[in-house]
Amino acid sequence: MWYSGSGGSVSQRVFTLGVATSRDGVHFEKYSTNPVLRFKGDYSILTPTLLRATDGSLLREKGRLRLWFSSCDFPAQNPLHTLHETGSEDGITWDTPSAAQLENIYAPTIIKEHNRYLMWYVDVVADPWYFRFAESHDGINWQVHPQPVLELDQTWEHQRLFYPTVLKDGNTYLMWYGSYSSHGAGKEMKTALGFAASCDGLHWQKHPHNPVFGPDETRAWESHYTTSQSVLRTEDGRWRLWYAARPQPPFDHKYFAIGTAIWEGLQT
Repeated sequence: MWYSGSGGSVSQRVFTLGVATSRDGVHFEKYSTNPVLRFKGDYSILTPTLLRATDGSLLREKGRLRLWFSSCDFPAQNPLHTLHETGSEDGITWDTPSAAQLENIYAPTIIKEHNRYLMWYVDVVADPWYFRFAESHDGINWQVHPQPVLELDQTWEHQRLFYPTVLKDGNTYLMWYGSYSSHGAGKEMKTALGFAASCDGLHWQKHPHNPVFGPDETRAWESHYTTSQSVLRTEDGRWRLWYAARPQPPFDHKYFAIGTAIWEGLQT
């Protein structure tokens, strides 16, 4: 597992990249010399995503990992988010990140299908945030689809869409994504996950009973926030989800813990 972590106050946070390993996907041990990658100055490594096959499994090219992330300078209050890439042979020692490949981009998810690199991401140029699609022949030069591919339109969704995760099952693209599930004066801000499906990656149908996964108020460490997720199709055919969590306000930590869940399929 590769993840972002930071210290200090929320307003002055600078995220770096850590790694942890597990034999069962539940009990993880952090690498002893974390972080394994820092970016320039006060720029953060945000929403890291590795190149994956359509089923979510890790995909190497010429024996190397490819990782993209969005970045911005929180201490300088710079709202511009840019996309960068780095690579590694062992997941510990990483190349110097690239120059920006795209701007106003957050939380990319990238899969390789045949010879195409397919990316869905959050466009953060202005509120409300929405999702865009881009494709590339090399994972460096991206052609951005001119129209948003997913926007706010369900009653549970408020303010923004964020953290898309896209995989493919057969001929169908599957997306899990986050949104704020409550808002307004006097209401606690929480997040949850929605689900959508598509035949072409551009036109999506949201599940009518969204959200499909949300905070568990009985567990203090995840009572308000469950998103920033990663999804993998396991060898036994089940879907496993890893997600970031947050306790109740005040939010002393931007993100607090990582949890996991399994979808075993419809029960008869």
